[in-house]
Amino acid sequence: MLLNDASPQVNHRKDIQISSGWSQGRTVYGGLVAGLLMQNALDVVANPHQQVLSCSVTFVGPVKEGAAQLTAEILRKGKSVTTIEVRLWQAGAVQSILLASFGEPRSSEIVVHQLPEAPDYLLPAQLSRMPYVPLMPECYQQFDLRWAEGHYPISNKLPDFGGWCRFDPELHAEGAFNVADLLILMDIWPPGVLPMFQQIAPASSLTWHLSFVRPIEYALHDWFKYKVVTQHAAFGYATEYAHLWDAQNRLIAISRQTVTVFA
Repeated sequence: MLLNDASPQVNHRKDIQISSGWSQGRTVYGGLVAGLLMQNALDVVANPHQQVLSCSVTFVGPVKEGAAQLTAEILRKGKSVTTIEVRLWQAGAVQSILLASFGEPRSSEIVVHQLPEAPDYLLPAQLSRMPYVPLMPECYQQFDLRWAEGHYPISNKLPDFGGWCRFDPELHAEGAFNVADLLILMDIWPPGVLPMFQQIAPASSLTWHLSFVRPIEYALHDWFKYKVVTQHAAFGYATEYAHLWDAQNRLIAISRQTVTVFA
C-alpha cells in the first residue's frame, strides 16, 4: 500500500504531513488528497467484512504541502452499512471532504449485470509512455500512463480518451494495493475536455463520486484500463463519467466528476 510509505502518520492520527513531489499547480494533487481521506476512513472503520461501496469527494480549497489535520466521524453504523465522513483541514479551514459508505455482502435475489464492455486497447508494452515535460504538473512523474485512444491535452481536438495506467515501478516499490491507492491512481487522468484546450489553462475536479463494483485485490504495479466520456460542458464547468477495468477486463470502478474549466 503506497500510503504506508508516503504518509505513515495518517493511521488513526489527526495530524499528518503531506510530502513533496505531488504538486498539481497551486494545490497538492487531488488524487493524493482523496487517497489520504480514504485511508483514514479505512483505518477508522477497520472492519474486514465491509467493502467500500461508494465515496464522494469535494475539493473545497487548495491543499498545500506540509502539515494538515484529518478528522473522521462515523455518521451511522448499521447492521450491514457504515457511513463515515472524513475532512482534511489546513490553517483552521476545511479543504477537502470525503463521504464513504462501507457495506457487508448480503444475500439477495436481485442480480443485474449490465456493465459496459472494456475497450479493446493495445497492450501497454505496445504503446508509448506519455512523456513528462517541465510544464506538466509535478505529480505526473509518479505514474506511468499509456494513451490508447483519443488525444493528449491541449491538442485543440475532440474531447475524451482512454488508456492504461499504473504507479511508476521505478519510484514505488511493489506491494499491496487498496482502495486508497486506487483513488490516487485513477485521478491522474486529466479531465475529458482537456484535449479541446488550445493553450495551457487551469481545470480541476470540484466533486468526484465513485462506485466500486468489485473488491480491490491487486498489487501496486498492476496495470489498469481507463476511459472517460464528457457528457456536458458549458459556462466554465464540465460533467463527465469514467470507468476503470483491470488487466482482465473486469470493471472495478465507475466515476462521475464535475470539473471547473478556465478556458
